[in-house]
Amino acid sequence: MESKTGDDSPLQFDTAAPIDDAAAPRADAVRCAVCAETIHDEYFDVNGQSVCARCNAALALHADTPRGWAPFLRALVVGFGAAVLGAILYYAVVAITHLEIGIVAIAIGYMVGYGIRMGTRGRGGRRFQIIAVLLTYWAVGLAYVPLAFREMADDRKEKAAQQAAAQQPPAEPSQPSPDQAPAGSRDQADAGSGEPSRVRLVVVLALLFGFSFALPVLVIVGSMPGGLISGAIIAFGMHQAWRMTAAPHLVTSGPYRIGATPPAQP
Repeated sequence: MESKTGDDSPLQFDTAAPIDDAAAPRADAVRCAVCAETIHDEYFDVNGQSVCARCNAALALHADTPRGWAPFLRALVVGFGAAVLGAILYYAVVAITHLEIGIVAIAIGYMVGYGIRMGTRGRGGRRFQIIAVLLTYWAVGLAYVPLAFREMADDRKEKAAQQAAAQQPPAEPSQPSPDQAPAGSRDQADAGSGEPSRVRLVVVLALLFGFSFALPVLVIVGSMPGGLISGAIIAFGMHQAWRMTAAPHLVTSGPYRIGATPPAQP
């Protein structure tokens, strides 16, 4: 029986054609679950999967926590940038919707975890998990900072308006404002304010950083029992970052010879 193809080449159904032994996998061969190459001598069992010796070594290296300061600093810098972007995203959502949406906190954890994985070139470990959790927590606190400042400004304006309505202060003689001070005194003040200005800037940034770290706790405690929802949202994001930056858990055994009894599965 014959059938014709488009190029008029016959297909044989009644004649067995020999198969090249080199191209066909042998019955006593194992295929690597990672690189898909055929293993003919020995293999390793990694989490219930058969892998070759080369891939087993690569997996073991990938699961090992990176050492040294270089990967740590890379992870810290990239994770810090991801935390700032996550804080901007969280603030925008809260400012627009006036709601704390849990999926946004999870997105922050994902962004921070992904950034740290970029810094470590796809590897993880306990110290990177700690960085990821702290940066995710800080990102949420950083998102709360402009909201807290806006609320404090509104409270200050409201109190000032109430005091102005309660009593009208008597008119007082006009005093020269600081802007009306002699030009010479202003020049002397500006000349000596360079170094103190930098010191004040550092102090303000340090206070702002500490305030952003304390703000999530203040929000949760100050808005109880509704603050429990905010705490759960922050916990969701931190858990996402912790999970993404964990080192892979590998259970490796072997090597096993091809044709030997496979290892018993737990």
